[in-house]
Amino acid sequence: MARREKEAGGHRLRLADIDLGRKLKDEATYEKKLRALQLEMLNIQQAYQRQGRRAIIALEGWDTAGKGGLIRRLSAHLDPRSCQVWPIAAPTANEQGRHYLYRFWCRLPPPGMLAIFDRSWYGRVLVERVEGLATKAEWRRAYEEINEFERMLVDHGDRLVKLFLHISPQAQLERFRERLAVPYKRWKLTEEDLRNRRHWPAYEKAIDEMFRRTSTTTAPWHGVPCEYKWYGRVECLKIICRELARDVDVTPPAADPKVAAAIALLSAGQGVPRHLRP
Repeated sequence: MARREKEAGGHRLRLADIDLGRKLKDEATYEKKLRALQLEMLNIQQAYQRQGRRAIIALEGWDTAGKGGLIRRLSAHLDPRSCQVWPIAAPTANEQGRHYLYRFWCRLPPPGMLAIFDRSWYGRVLVERVEGLATKAEWRRAYEEINEFERMLVDHGDRLVKLFLHISPQAQLERFRERLAVPYKRWKLTEEDLRNRRHWPAYEKAIDEMFRRTSTTTAPWHGVPCEYKWYGRVECLKIICRELARDVDVTPPAADPKVAAAIALLSAGQGVPRHLRP
């Protein structure tokens, strides 16, 4: 119990402290930073593959904050065989009636894999709390359950990065209008999104309490301003790369001398060395 009390609230974060005015100078700056971070992310993924490490990225944020766009840029240059995206919606019939963490346990990555959660176990203390889908006793109990769950993951060797993508109500309304106007984006807009917007103050309260109760020294929250999409994407990628590379050797391996010698012989027309033949 003493450890839990010490860790909970270890990293104070509030929505009001996230500067929504942050933005990049221009598109050229965005493209340059994005390409560099995507290459860095590829190197990190390959290091995790070689070393059998596991990584979990949990994304939360307002509707239209940019989670989908971030995931596309994050995964664009990664090896899809070792990167799994989990879009989290309402629990299935098989998942209903089980502990709410069950379906997340089932999606945890094996060694060498990266798992990206588009929404996460924090639904218990956000949408389920605000929309009355969980009782007060259930969502209040969930803070301690989540902290223990995340501590088990980290103690097991998983690297966990938690990001909250923040925007203003004005930006969200403008993005709703855009989705309605653009045919291929209309599928993203539902009546549920509009209903959730009416509960904005209740969500703000729930988010700030989530930060206070579950941003720990083991698994801190990172609040990212996404009012300007270019800045938000770059900042999220920067945080992910920094956290995944911390204390990990991400240097690409040196070329195998035997393979290099075999390629030299092939280039000289001498065929494959005997020791490399099938």
